[in-house]
This record gives sequence, structure tokens and C-alpha cells, in this order.
Amino acid sequence: MTHTFNPDLKGGTIRPLRSSSRAKVRSESKDAAQAGSVADSASARRGPFRPGVWLNSRQRSSARLAGHAFHLVDLAVLWTITLYWISMSSGAGLSSILLSTVLPLAAAALFMQSVMPSLGIYQFDRNHRLLRHLVVLGILVCLSAFLAKATSLVLNTSITLPLTGWAVTTIASLCALHCIWSLLVGRWRRSGALTPNIVVVGATRHAEQLILLALQRRDLNVLGVFDDRLARSPEAVAGVPVLGRAQDLLKHRMIPYVDRIVVAIDPNAHTRVREMTAQLQVLPTEVSLLVDPQGDRESDAALDKLARAPLAPLVAPRSPDHRAFSKRLQDVLIGSLALVLLSPIFCLAALAIRLDSPGPIFFRQRRHGFNHEEIVVWKFRSMHHAAADHTASRQVRADDDRVTRVGRFLRSTSLDELPQLLNVLKGEMSLVGPRPHAIGMKTGQIESAALVADYAHRHRMKPGMTGWAAIKGSRGPLDDAGAVRRRVQLDVDYIERQSFWLDLWIMFVTVPVLLGDRTAVR
Repeated sequence: MTHTFNPDLKGGTIRPLRSSSRAKVRSESKDAAQAGSVADSASARRGPFRPGVWLNSRQRSSARLAGHAFHLVDLAVLWTITLYWISMSSGAGLSSILLSTVLPLAAAALFMQSVMPSLGIYQFDRNHRLLRHLVVLGILVCLSAFLAKATSLVLNTSITLPLTGWAVTTIASLCALHCIWSLLVGRWRRSGALTPNIVVVGATRHAEQLILLALQRRDLNVLGVFDDRLARSPEAVAGVPVLGRAQDLLKHRMIPYVDRIVVAIDPNAHTRVREMTAQLQVLPTEVSLLVDPQGDRESDAALDKLARAPLAPLVAPRSPDHRAFSKRLQDVLIGSLALVLLSPIFCLAALAIRLDSPGPIFFRQRRHGFNHEEIVVWKFRSMHHAAADHTASRQVRADDDRVTRVGRFLRSTSLDELPQLLNVLKGEMSLVGPRPHAIGMKTGQIESAALVADYAHRHRMKPGMTGWAAIKGSRGPLDDAGAVRRRVQLDVDYIERQSFWLDLWIMFVTVPVLLGDRTAVR
């Protein structure tokens, strides 16, 4: 997705150039770089924004989605308290309580449940103040209690004792929980889990202004500068190193850690801007055009848009953040259940592999994950250990002599993919999504990623154990550019349409479709 970043319009709003829905689906820490030389030259190449511990886009996205988890915990506590005080209003238990006794407290709880997300109390932005936050919670509980009291008066019932207990218990519990949420968010912010990482394309005065202001604010990291006119570019812009040409960014190892690419070229250079944005659109990372701001106020407005990193809002049911959280919850619940139910098959498959041929039970392969992140995907070993192909430079063919007897059965039933449930539970993969391809996978003698311009768009979502392309017949080897193009198109179609019900349908039909297809080479 490409955006124009224009502070002249509505105080720095983002105007889309080409719309495309995106599952951002974005908090574990990972060391992305070994400690280098302490020499001044090496320090200069790192630049002033480089963190010691790097978090990739998927890990920062997970931290941003924590607000949804906070909300679920709050609701569980709220309704537990509500049910407790409803039962306390009658000594005989819940079964004998009158509806007129239930309705007031239930109305109060429903009111809180519906209002809390709309107040933005789960976003914890940079201006968050804990005391003010707790006061808002207290006022909300009091308003809910007044609503309960009004309901009881209409119903002509007395709930004074349980209402007082409900209000006191709810305020104490929610305030305690939100102190914990605030501490967690503060810790993530200090670790960089909520600090956006950007790279700048164009070693221009616009880039220098942006970097200097970012150095003052320290609420976003400018990791590097890329410029297609290296002959005229300095080695660094305001201390941030120039790391190469714009085209070098397409395969740079920094990409999995980048949240946004900012094109800081003079917007009046229409041809150059158009060529640059077209070149960068093949990446799964958002691209914005920085329009020259007029004065400090507009500069701050522009950086506010780039640096704003509260937790994801809960109020937009079709937002990418909401979809990402729902998809992650779906993966954890269904994936955990599947792992337990399928554990006997795991054991039998492991025993058969061990008895069939020498070598390890599992095969591990580096593949592309979300936003070009490199992940290690687990499978049951289906080839002879000495013939293992970790880069998929030679794709599997029918009657491939590298495949073992047990491996042929595992591949024909797709049981070799079951260990990827571990990748799902770790958050590196999803149950449904574009299938992860091996890094450097080739179609013929050409790397598959080079055959289709939109290939990287399939990395805008976590890879999946199964997917839309898999049930539509695009699985197995990719023999030519047409096969690669069809799979990419199916993957992009799925990303555009993804929903909870579509995922359930794909999971439901995966087994009969795969087992019923005797022609696919797997």
C-alpha cells in the first residue's frame, strides 16, 4: 500500500495513492545484529537510531495488539464480578434469582463493556497518564452504577447492597489490572516494541529535516537512508548512514524490521517520484511520500503521523488490527486443540520415520515469513537425510528418488506439514495464509521471486499451514512463471478477502481437497 504523506492537508493526514487492504497482523525480542567493532567508523555506519535489541515488524505488531488481550481479560473479570454479586443478592444461588434482580447489574456490565473500547483506554498512547486513566475508569464504573440504580427503580426492586459491592469490587479490580497494563506498555515502549522503524529514500534536505526533528523527539527510529543517485549522495544524512541505492532496499536484510518507507524526494519531481514509488510497491512495507512541511507545526504534525504508536484501537471491527488479533486468537485456540488431538499421529509418524531411514525425525528449512522475516519452518523429514534440500533449489518431482518410503506417504497426505503447528503457536505462522516458500526457491534456473512483480505482496500476511491457493489446486512445484503468477494472485486474493469465516471454510475443506487430489506432486 502506498500513501502520500501531506501535512498541508488536514494537519498531516495520509492520502492513499493506491489502496490495498493489509493484514498487519504486528512481543518477543530478537537480537538482529551482533555487536560490531567499537570503532568510530562502525558506530557511524550504525547511525544514531540503531537499537541494541531489534524487534521485527511481526513482534511489534504483536505488542500493538495487546490492547485486545487486555480488553478480553477485563471483560472476564467484569462478568465474574457481576455474576458473583448477582448470586449474592439471593442466598439460594443463581437458579432462583429473579430477572428484576439480574437486569440492573447486567445492564451496568453491558454498558461498561460497550463504552470502554470507545473511550480509547486500551490504546495507551505516548501522552498516557496513569492517574487520569484510573480516574476515567472510576467515573465509568460510577456511571454504570447509576444506570443500574435507575434500572432497579424502574423495575421496583432493591439492589443497594449488591450494587455497592459490585461498584467497589469493579473499581478495585479494573484499577489493579490497568496498573499492570500500563506497566507492561511502558516496558514495551522502553524496549522499542512500540517504536516505529522507518527508512528514508532520498538523501535530500527533506530527509535531513525529518531526521533532525526525529532526533529531538526520539519517538521513531530512522534506520537508514537509500538514494538512487549515490554519486551525489553523502555518506550520511544528519548522522544516519546512506546504505545504498533505492533498488538495494528491495532485498536488504533490514526490511523485516522496517514499518514504513518514507520517500523524501521533492514532490515536484513527478517523474522521479512516480518511478520510485512504483519500484518500492513490490515490497510488503507501507510507502509514504513526505511532502515538504511549512514550519515547525506542520513538521511536528507530519512526524506525529509517522511516530504515533499507541496500542491498536478496538472500536473498528473491520480494521486490520482487529482482523490480526482475531486471527491470532483463532490460531492459538484451534492450533492448541489440534496439537493435543493429533499428538498420537505425531508419535506414530516420528516412529515410522526413525525406523524407515537414518537421520533426524524433523526437517527444518529457512523460509520467508511476514514482511520478509526469515523463519525456520518445521516438517517431518520425508527425504533421505543426505539428499535434504534446504534451499529448494531442486523442487520435488513425481517418483523423486530423494523421497523415502514413509516420506512418500507423509507427503501424499500432507502429514509432513503437521509440525508447523509449532510455528503457528510461536506466532511465526498462521493456520491459514499464503504457503511459506523456501528462501532462494527456484523455478527452473531462476529464483521464483524474480518472476512476478507482485511476489512480495504475499508477505503482507503471516504464512499459513494451508491456504486459498492450496485448496484451489496451486500447490507443489512451481514449474514456470505462469504457475508462480497464479499462486501469487491467489495469495493476494486471499489477503484481500481474509475473514474468520473464510479461514474456517478453508480449514474445513483442506483435508478432503488434499486427499482427493491424486495429481498434485507433493
